[in-house]
Amino acid sequence: MKLFSSVNDVPDINELVKEALHLKQFPYAYKDLGENKTMALVFLNPSLRTRMSTQKAALNLGMNVMVLNMDKEGWALELRDNVIMNGNTVEHIREAAAVMGQYADIIGVRSFPGLKDRKEDYSEMIFNKFVQFCGVPVVSLESATRHPLQSLADLVTIEELKTRSKPKVVLTWAPHIKPLPQAVPNSFSEWMCRADVDFTITHPKGYELSTDFTKGAKITNNQDEALADADFIYVKNWSAYEPYGKIFPGNEDWMLTNEKLKITNSAKIMHCLPVRRNLELSDEILDGESSIVVHEAANRVWAAQAVLKRMLESLS
Repeated sequence: MKLFSSVNDVPDINELVKEALHLKQFPYAYKDLGENKTMALVFLNPSLRTRMSTQKAALNLGMNVMVLNMDKEGWALELRDNVIMNGNTVEHIREAAAVMGQYADIIGVRSFPGLKDRKEDYSEMIFNKFVQFCGVPVVSLESATRHPLQSLADLVTIEELKTRSKPKVVLTWAPHIKPLPQAVPNSFSEWMCRADVDFTITHPKGYELSTDFTKGAKITNNQDEALADADFIYVKNWSAYEPYGKIFPGNEDWMLTNEKLKITNSAKIMHCLPVRRNLELSDEILDGESSIVVHEAANRVWAAQAVLKRMLESLS
């Protein structure tokens, strides 16, 4: 594996999930694989779980790890070609990515969308230019449109905790005070549409995701209809795809509560975190038995380790 940016980079998601669960049982079984290899984690935006889980995964495989917070410690990057750099940018991504590739055997990159220009965000310019110029395998630590490590961990969690062979999985929109990217719901939908699950997306009118990510999903604006008999409920806010990056007033009643769970099949509640309590999810759910958000976050390690293991094997 030379690239991990979406589910499309995985020939068999079931095999990758099995590999992640195997690594959870035997986390140090392949510690020699990463000996004398270096992972560079490059963050253009904040991170808690992605940084710590990917770093731990790399260490479990015997790798050295370097972390660069480009938003705080790096030079301002120029992305455009054939420009006179007489403004605020200091270094061109052509040199920056190429140099990082000299220092690292695998590079992870995180870069959020601006939520102003859909065409620019969905072109994945920053991530793709790192891939183009660094010359080493690249793993997405969340890009403008996808968060594949999160989605893999989500699928690992569902496989681990499901009580029937084909569980009903629901992605439900939740309220928020500001516009959030579509990366997590895009990615979750993309992975669930490939998995052996009964998958439904529910959201208020106006929050439709790009159909590029939802092919095969059932979609409804009726949350109760979606939640009925659900085994897993993935809670996430996202801003509108059209008009891009916008949020609409109202819909506070979309926050999940224990009362809404009564029609489910004792559903387990998932969220990528961080979560705003009593806005996206109620205290009673987050502190209750139905919440598996911490378990889900812990599985981020094994998801990342499965991907890094395959990348290291491709270097051998």
